[in-house]
Amino acid sequence: MEWIYDCRNLAEVREQIDRLDRAIVSLIAERGLYVQQAAGFKHASDASEDGKRTDQVMRRVSRLSGELGADAALTAKIYRTMISHFAASERQEQLRRQEGS
Repeated sequence: MEWIYDCRNLAEVREQIDRLDRAIVSLIAERGLYVQQAAGFKHASDASEDGKRTDQVMRRVSRLSGELGADAALTAKIYRTMISHFAASERQEQLRRQEGS
């Protein structure tokens, strides 16, 4: 980390954690909106591409973990869970669009 606020007490630490939680949740929500958009561009035959994309994302995230000093195992677990969830949401969105057409 290039810069981190030097907290003077536990209350300040908690304020910073709360600030980060808000930013993280906001970014997860934003990512979800892009996943919804991606579903509109994909076809059922794109399943093999999804696996390649997942591998690509996991390699990039692993590299970023090292660069940024994040726990690589925790980051990988979080991303695998998030990708799995978004993939299921994407499949549901694709089904919804098929039923609507």
